[in-house]
Amino acid sequence: MSRIIGGALPNIPWQEKPKGYKMPVWRYDHNPVIQRDAIEDSNSIFNSAVVPFKEGFAGVFRCDSKALSMDIYPGFSKDGIHWDICEKPIVFQGDNEEILKREYRYDPRVCFIEDRYYITWCNGYHGPTIGVGYTFDFKDFYQLENAFLPYNRNGVLFPRKIDGKYCILSRPSDTGHTPFGDIFYSESKDMEYWGHHRHIMSTVKGDDSAWQSTKIGAGPIPIETDKGWLMIYHGVINTCNGFVYRMGCALLDIDQPWKVLCRSKYYIMAPYETYECVGDVPNVLFPCATLTDGDTGRIAIYYGCADTVTGLAFTTIDDLISYMEKNPL
Repeated sequence: MSRIIGGALPNIPWQEKPKGYKMPVWRYDHNPVIQRDAIEDSNSIFNSAVVPFKEGFAGVFRCDSKALSMDIYPGFSKDGIHWDICEKPIVFQGDNEEILKREYRYDPRVCFIEDRYYITWCNGYHGPTIGVGYTFDFKDFYQLENAFLPYNRNGVLFPRKIDGKYCILSRPSDTGHTPFGDIFYSESKDMEYWGHHRHIMSTVKGDDSAWQSTKIGAGPIPIETDKGWLMIYHGVINTCNGFVYRMGCALLDIDQPWKVLCRSKYYIMAPYETYECVGDVPNVLFPCATLTDGDTGRIAIYYGCADTVTGLAFTTIDDLISYMEKNPL
């Protein structure tokens, strides 16, 4: 048995695994939980981040407008399934006008550390880089310095300091759709200057685990367990029909997270349903957030579907770790 190191979340969205279902992750019966037109001006709403907040939940959502302008919007929910997303994007406050200039914003993550909710996202600053900000209430938002130079994506914070330092995952990239990419780790004493960069893991060449042969990127905030940090990530293969995004998992050392203890050879979830295979960008699963219940080991995963809508899936810590240990890379 494995155990999540974290508090109870008795109101976590949940459905039991269907009888006879063999995969470790299963979908919510009424997906998508957020349709592409949930706000008036949206073309699509996907790749979004969710956290417990007060008696319910809050989140930051990628909404591409009908002009196909990419930005991030706050939203709230009582049950984690039915969402009210604000009609206007986040307006950040900050001390430096240079950093507050907006080119584009997309693919947010939200991570509660100590006393505030930190937000990271792919931020346009002469190319894609990792934007960093925070909020206390999902009403007022404050922007900090970008974490890295361009070009970088998939900036994902750890939910607590390790050896007194903030920690982040990222994937160096390019200006386009990046036909390559490994996952790296960095540290900071102040959430501004990042260093001590370490390589975590690479793509898998050949056909031993071909679903993750082109690029990989961190997904939700890593989950602390009694066996290490559970990292859910996306893996990509380039096919004759373009990129296909699937979901995998790995276990990282609790004190030195750049050391991989175990990694799934098989994907844990793949595009299958129509809303995952058909959309603005077909055949994409892109996990961005999890909710966890330390008492039961339950995990709810929020993921983007075909760059168009938002889906919800379920698993448990035992399902994921046992599946990974049974099918290691």
